[in-house]
Amino acid sequence: MTLKDRVERGEIPEEIRRVAEEEGVGPEELARGVASGRVVVPWNRKVRLAKPCAIGEGLRTKINANLGTSRDAPDPEKELEKLRVALSAGADTVMDLSTGGPIDEVRRLIREHCPVPLGTVPIYQAAVEAVEVKHKSIVEMTVDEIFEAIRRHAEDGVDFMTVHCGITRAVLERLERKERILGVVSRGGSFIVEWMIYNRRENPLYEYFDRLLEIAREYEVTLSLGDGIRPGCLADATDGPQIQELIVLGELTQRAWEAGVQVMIEGPGHVPLDQIEANVKIEKRLCHGAPFYVLGPLPTDIAPGYDHIVGAIGGALAAAAGADFLCYVTPAEHLRLPTVEDVREGVIASKIAAHVADLVKGIPGSWEKDLAMARARAALDWEAQIRLSLDPEKARRYRMEGGASKSKACTMCGEYCAIKVFSRARRILKGHTD
Repeated sequence: MTLKDRVERGEIPEEIRRVAEEEGVGPEELARGVASGRVVVPWNRKVRLAKPCAIGEGLRTKINANLGTSRDAPDPEKELEKLRVALSAGADTVMDLSTGGPIDEVRRLIREHCPVPLGTVPIYQAAVEAVEVKHKSIVEMTVDEIFEAIRRHAEDGVDFMTVHCGITRAVLERLERKERILGVVSRGGSFIVEWMIYNRRENPLYEYFDRLLEIAREYEVTLSLGDGIRPGCLADATDGPQIQELIVLGELTQRAWEAGVQVMIEGPGHVPLDQIEANVKIEKRLCHGAPFYVLGPLPTDIAPGYDHIVGAIGGALAAAAGADFLCYVTPAEHLRLPTVEDVREGVIASKIAAHVADLVKGIPGSWEKDLAMARARAALDWEAQIRLSLDPEKARRYRMEGGASKSKACTMCGEYCAIKVFSRARRILKGHTD
């Protein structure tokens, strides 16, 4: 019996109580969210997470950090270093997107050192093995090989998986009629599309969705239904193929819930600022309130090197509109595999976006943090300001580098600090009043 089955029966399992304590919410409230499908608790039954989390309606906006090797950078130790940095910066979950080196070994190593929910995209490994080990191309990959990779990831304790189930032949027909600039930019989505076109067959993840549900149910894996037709540029956003895939994902969501499997929905992508709120509302409507997991979104295409800022802008707006889960974007997006420092900057940027949205959502505790910072600034209490900041390490370094570490003011204003001047004016006023 799965976690979702149990809460639907009115139980409050120990896992729910533990996550509720971590989240700072009541266990009954959390159980209701999981039962309705509006909240997910990614937690493979094979692992005992040190820091489990819940994602969904009424909860703090969560952040995911992507790691993983590539053929050009296959060193597992580098990814472990990125894992440590991502966790220290505040990532709530981590995804291993490895496509190079000893993929099984990398995943198991990350799982061993990852105290938070871990996600993967099994089709990556299935495709890499089809090309490099079993066959000569992705299109020769068999259905059994795809599902063998999925089961292997589940057995290794992965808590959630991206699976591109919504790319059906009907969606592809619509895509062929639509002249997109960038076509398909999802890596996993492109693997599925190439396989479908070459073999003239339906997407196996859609055709054999019940087989996928059996594995997810057996291991208590949350399915993250991937947006394989997501827009890769602003001009392709919110078009027919994207929305048709979302309709399919909504139908699959209900099938997963009926099987007792937890589900979240992945979303775009590159979206103009004035379309972001609409995209969130459409997902919530078509997918019955299932948690929404967005990459960015990115409201401009022309900021390589600064896409963590672009993603934070789009992420703040999306989360304020109801998105529940932000996949970080690093400065290296579109350019290279991220470095350790890229990972740190990406997590911090997403943390800022998530907190900005949580203030609007009225998430408990959010406003208290900003009020505490305001009071620390009014008192020129620099230690408190540093402690309360989202990145205390950087705040302290800037304070020290400014050369005013022992001063009440900062080097921007010095003796002409507005807070100091106003405080002096208030004292004068008080003297006159007395």
